[in-house]
Amino acid sequence: MTVARAYKGVGMEGMIATWYARNTGRDLSRFTQTARRVAEHARPGADVLEVAPGPGYLAVEMARRGYKVTALDISRSFVRIARQNAKEAGVAIDVRRGNAALMPFADCAFDVVVCVAAFKNFADPVGALNEMHRVLKPGGQAAIFDLRKDATREDIAAEVRRMQLSAMNAQVTRWTFALMLLKRAYTSDQLQQMAKQSRFGRAEITPEGIGLEFRLMKNG
Repeated sequence: MTVARAYKGVGMEGMIATWYARNTGRDLSRFTQTARRVAEHARPGADVLEVAPGPGYLAVEMARRGYKVTALDISRSFVRIARQNAKEAGVAIDVRRGNAALMPFADCAFDVVVCVAAFKNFADPVGALNEMHRVLKPGGQAAIFDLRKDATREDIAAEVRRMQLSAMNAQVTRWTFALMLLKRAYTSDQLQQMAKQSRFGRAEITPEGIGLEFRLMKNG
């Protein structure tokens, strides 16, 4: 299976992945909050797939809550880091390397699919949505949390302050948001159009802070 260039921009490997893992790990409360929101739509013990988990902090939190968690990332570095974080947390997570638009899973394998802060980076977003639909069980849901295109610089500056980063890392993060991530982010209208083009057919979108929740359901 070819997984090269399944994403936009610079690959999250090596020192870049380590830097990202270190800085996002400074405030784990965000992952606790996201896990709580995902759990609102997931039965106890459900099969959960996280697409592009990065360092695996959310996957670990979901596993701690008793869910059967699988994680899929294109980055070799993140696969290694996520496996190590799961081991250190004492939870079982099946972490694999693969392309979001060509997942190595059977049809109807998961109750919930979740993706945080990565959808804007997928080279084939509609293909990724179709794969999420394929691997979901009938009645299952996909929850995508990501940056919204219309987030202002003031909104982003406030979010970066909440991250409690060093002065240098805060500057790099603001620069990354402004010059890279916002350019890749989608508007609500663009996401709705992707949902219509995909097998889901429709979606619910809820703005929140500098981001939004893009929720899709597979009909039973």
